[in-house]
Amino acid sequence: MRPVLIAFGRALLSQLHFRMLLLTVLPFVFSMAIWGVALYFGLQPIFEWVANYFAGNDGFRISGSVLAWFGLGALKTVVVPLIAMWVLLPLMILTALIFIGAIAMPVIVKHVAGRHYPELEARRGGSFFGSLWVSASSFFVFAVLWIVSLPFAAIPPLGFVIHLALWGWLTYRVLAYDALADYADAQERKDILRTHRWPLLLIGAITGALGAAPTLLWLGGALALFILPLLAGVSIWLYVLVFIFTGLWFEHYCLEALTRYREVTALRVQDIN
Repeated sequence: MRPVLIAFGRALLSQLHFRMLLLTVLPFVFSMAIWGVALYFGLQPIFEWVANYFAGNDGFRISGSVLAWFGLGALKTVVVPLIAMWVLLPLMILTALIFIGAIAMPVIVKHVAGRHYPELEARRGGSFFGSLWVSASSFFVFAVLWIVSLPFAAIPPLGFVIHLALWGWLTYRVLAYDALADYADAQERKDILRTHRWPLLLIGAITGALGAAPTLLWLGGALALFILPLLAGVSIWLYVLVFIFTGLWFEHYCLEALTRYREVTALRVQDIN
């Protein structure tokens, strides 16, 4: 736990740096432009699709009974927009993830490595296409599991637990690769991801909990559709902020793990010689 906490403290200090705060602006602007258009043209058709599905499969009665059992009967009137928001949520996460990977992570790597690990050799065992494959394949699995879990969205506690686990796994898969792509060679990356799997999953799970705040705000649009554009904007910015902090946390942890890995490897070589 100590390396995880040390990396957390360093990531928090890095997040407060002016360059890292400024980094949240560009992904936010791009995401808002995309989602402004998407919500304008696509929100009503999605609402209608969910409503028709519920009407044809007795969904209103079932969801009403489940919500009443949990003492949340008042929410039955917003089941359709709530499910629609839940369907759109993975796409919002993907939008933030794409812009973080394309815009933020290179800056994060340069910032952390240049300030804290200037002597660390960059062996470039990863690549742009490797990062793209990891991101795409991981998101595909994430999206499939998200769709499978949609019936649990009407049960808020269970829905958020599933969201937390999926978010943690996705960030671990994608950001751990990006954090090591420039500095570790292929074997080093493979060894570190295997050896440090559980600490990295823990970081992913904790940042998944941080992602609950923008998730709640986004789903709150189901209760107040007239301020949905404002909630969407704030949610996107919070997702970007969480992702940047997550990237910093993974970067600090992974580069420290890589430094220790090389020190141990060098000692083993000396012992052999």
